[in-house]
Amino acid sequence: MAKHSAPMQRSLITTRHFRDPEKALARVKEIYDTNTAYLCDAFTRFSKGEWHGRKASACYPYVAITATKGPVVDNRLSYGYVTRPGRYYTTLTRPDLYHQYYLDHFSLLLSNHPDVSLEVGVSDTKIPLHFALGELFHLEGDLSAEQIGNLPQAFDQPDLENMDDTIANGSYIPTGDDAPLALFTAPRVDLSIQRLKHYTGTTAQHFQKFVIFTNYQFYVDEFTRYGLDLMKETDDPQLAQQRSQYTAFVAPGDVTTHNANIKDAPGPEGQKLSRLPQMPAYHLKREDGTGITLVNIGVGPSNAKTITDHIAVLRSHTWLMLGHCAGLRNSQRLGDYVLAHAYMRDDNILDDAVPPWVPIPALSEVQVALERAVSEVTGMKDYDMKTVMRTGTVATVSDRNWELWQQRVPVQRLSQSRAVALDMESATIATNGFRFRVPYGTLLCVSDRPLHGQLKLPGMADKFYRERVDQHLKIGLLTMEKLRALGSGRLHSRKLRSFFEVAFQ
Repeated sequence: MAKHSAPMQRSLITTRHFRDPEKALARVKEIYDTNTAYLCDAFTRFSKGEWHGRKASACYPYVAITATKGPVVDNRLSYGYVTRPGRYYTTLTRPDLYHQYYLDHFSLLLSNHPDVSLEVGVSDTKIPLHFALGELFHLEGDLSAEQIGNLPQAFDQPDLENMDDTIANGSYIPTGDDAPLALFTAPRVDLSIQRLKHYTGTTAQHFQKFVIFTNYQFYVDEFTRYGLDLMKETDDPQLAQQRSQYTAFVAPGDVTTHNANIKDAPGPEGQKLSRLPQMPAYHLKREDGTGITLVNIGVGPSNAKTITDHIAVLRSHTWLMLGHCAGLRNSQRLGDYVLAHAYMRDDNILDDAVPPWVPIPALSEVQVALERAVSEVTGMKDYDMKTVMRTGTVATVSDRNWELWQQRVPVQRLSQSRAVALDMESATIATNGFRFRVPYGTLLCVSDRPLHGQLKLPGMADKFYRERVDQHLKIGLLTMEKLRALGSGRLHSRKLRSFFEVAFQ
């Protein structure tokens, strides 16, 4: 690694203005690469015992615009512009990971505000050493106890003051004249990138724009089988072309199987983990990042919130919950589907960020795609679909043993809410999607009917699992393909935008 004697510092000299989005992004990358390389070089010398007591500090790049009037914009757009005059600012990180995202948003800002330029410079927000080294580096691995004790004196550490979600929550109070340009600051993004590796066993670069969450390993097994089948070489030219839309399948440990139907595809990469992480992720990748990621979040709203808090920084196009639920109506059968049109939030985990009085609406684009996918996969249409699917309210609770409550308590609440199904994750994911402006939807499958004597027990569930998981996953995958065809501009609609919204999607 080349040595850098000093990082780029915030000054008038380093601040530049651009009308070319690619040149602006190149400057962001230059600042970020120079400053992180300086910290990495300083850490290398520190680990060799060459630290002499002076703190090594470097800062993130920033982008800002100063608008003197409102935008010239298609009023159907939901992002890519600022709504009123003023200066707007955000810190940036990982231009390697966010290259296309930044380029798209820089282009939109310049297009929708012909009278402005992009101001790019060095911020006064410190880059913590942990984030400069990246998510694959174990910082304390080869350090002595004395060196670990000296780290805070030698390098900047993560600062929680820079990592809150007040912008996304709508509670942000500007400390100066600048308004936020994006939902997340650079340190908040870096924190989530690190956490994603920890929780899912895969690095952020593999996550795709369409994310399926599930609460059962059966879906993982089927998704893995499906993904690996797509990677296999075939002599059928039409099938090979169809399979080639996906370039690789990635499992925890960044174990990568490349598509054998693509010319000069590399061999397998990564190393299988000795044990799976808390919420393992699997990725069916497309070259443009619009493939499908599946995450097994396990059971409970805490996991659902934790993982969506972090995936949110990757700016997904859709989150879809596919899982099992308790059917609450006597007319339902095991294996029936439930399409959530509303959510009863009894999980309580996001009440401080999104108060319970805030409605979590169904999103028409996602609902229509789900209904059409169910119709195509099951072969049923219109009124006949009611024999296999109900729409209505999904109740999400935080107690897996809710059946043990005195029955008149939950039954009355569920009846008053008109709930048709109950689970522990769906409302949490939908609420965080609403909170972070990520389109969301839910399609559940009835695996038990506890109010009607059919409890989820091993013998009763086995047959259901065998018959329904494959079909349910096919519906989810087809839904994501339909949403991809719409394009991100139509998916990220104005429904999820507040009165005073940031310009970045």
